[in-house]
Amino acid sequence: MDISRIKDCLERNSLRFTRQRYAVMAFLVEHNSHPTAAEIFEGVNGTNPRSTSLATTYNNLHDLVNAGLIREVIVEGRAARYDAKCTLHHHFVCDHCGGVEDVEWYALLNPEVPFLGKRELREVELTLRGLCSDCAANVQCGRVRDAM
Repeated sequence: MDISRIKDCLERNSLRFTRQRYAVMAFLVEHNSHPTAAEIFEGVNGTNPRSTSLATTYNNLHDLVNAGLIREVIVEGRAARYDAKCTLHHHFVCDHCGGVEDVEWYALLNPEVPFLGKRELREVELTLRGLCSDCAANVQCGRVRDAM
C-alpha cells in the first residue's frame, strides 16, 4: 500500500495523517506476522532511531484499532499482536512458540438470541490453539516436548 492510499484510508476514518501514524500503518501492511507493539516500535525506528516513541506507537495502534483499520489479536499471557489484514479471517496461536497465523475465514453459526440476552452481537471470531507446523514437526523429533 503506497503513501497516498494510506493517507486516504486514515482520512476516511477521521484520523489525522502524521508521519508516525503512517510509519506504523505501513509497517503493519508490509509485515503480516502479527507483530507486537514493541516489534512495531523497533521496526519503525530501525531506519531512524528518533522516528517515534513507544508511547506514540501505542497511541497510534489504539487509534488504528478504534478506527477499524487494524485488528488487535489478544493472546492470553502474551503481548497483544496487531494485524492489518482487513478481510475476514480467523487466527491460529501456537502454544509453544506463540506465533500467530491467519486461518481462512469460514462462517460460524451465530449463538442463539436467548444465549446473548440483551447483548448485540457484532462479530464472531475464532481463535484456534495448538502447535504450528514447525513446532509440531519438532514434537515428532522430541525437541519441543523437552523444551516445554
